[in-house]
Amino acid sequence: MPYTYIWSRADKTQLQRDDGAYIPTDPENRDYAEFLASGETAADYVAPPAPAEPTAEEKLAASGLTLEEFAELVENVLNA
Repeated sequence: MPYTYIWSRADKTQLQRDDGAYIPTDPENRDYAEFLASGETAADYVAPPAPAEPTAEEKLAASGLTLEEFAELVENVLNA
């Protein structure tokens, strides 16, 4: 069965096959040996998009502070 491949790492140490298999570029790996013998080429690696910058609300939630706790902290800093 012919497969299509894509480089799943920028350093080309791992392929991803269209059936979802990840294949290390180890000559001892039978799937990699099959890829080499097939004469197929792999599509270029495409980096995933950068995650979106969290909103102020998400940053506050990640800190573990409630809005009330944050307001109290700001009040204490301003009055210090």
